[in-house]
Amino acid sequence: MTPSSSLSPGSLLNQLRQTTPLVHNITNHVAMTPTANTLLAIGASPLMAHAQQEIQEISAISAALSINIGTLSPSWIEAMQLAAMCAHRDGKPWVLDPVGIGASSLRKYACRALLEYRPSVIRANASEVLALAGEMNQGRGVDSGDDGEDALERASRAAVALARAQNCVVAMTGRADVVTDGQRQITVQGGHALMGRVTAMGCALSSVVAAFLAGHDDTLHATAAALACYAEAGETAGQSAQGPGSFVPRFMDALYTLDADSTPLASRLELTDVT
Repeated sequence: MTPSSSLSPGSLLNQLRQTTPLVHNITNHVAMTPTANTLLAIGASPLMAHAQQEIQEISAISAALSINIGTLSPSWIEAMQLAAMCAHRDGKPWVLDPVGIGASSLRKYACRALLEYRPSVIRANASEVLALAGEMNQGRGVDSGDDGEDALERASRAAVALARAQNCVVAMTGRADVVTDGQRQITVQGGHALMGRVTAMGCALSSVVAAFLAGHDDTLHATAAALACYAEAGETAGQSAQGPGSFVPRFMDALYTLDADSTPLASRLELTDVT
């Protein structure tokens, strides 16, 4: 795949670094610090805020929003709904990360309420996509669950159906990432197995997607660019890491030093039409 120069992953990464978008995050307790560090490493500016009393002011100054349901409480759900409402009202991009949606009724309720405000992107693993699409009733916490070929094919079809139903982009991450708007599909290759052994990697990725969406109308390509950069950094970090403990600092350094002009990020992408 060869996207137009303005939509190539390298070009979009350079634009992100030049504009330093402020990303408002309502994320879980586990992911706050890793998410903030990841956004800083790639060139964005993180802001964590979940108090309802300041949501509207924070939304007004932010370029994008990322909502992660990993550690819910009633007050946080209300803050998430308010933030999503503000983003939808103001035409700002926002990302929904339905962490472990299949694990409880509360998570399902929160996601149903948030979907009313039309997320720009839903970033999830295969089991979360299936649960959100209503094709399964139980999940296994935040894990991806069954990743056999049949399950992945079923999840890919569910991702397309979900994208069409919600009129948004669905980014389903796993061994190979699938990004679809219901009509087109981009497969993103790369990454490293150790990414699945470090907590909050997916949570932070959702916020990185939000950073790439800021200021761009082509949500599909902006999302794919974020995933391509993440995959490149993961692969680079995995080459020298001895395990999860040494992987994290190497991953942060790989994001920070990622050279958008010399790294063939676009070669990780394959664009196809959805039949």
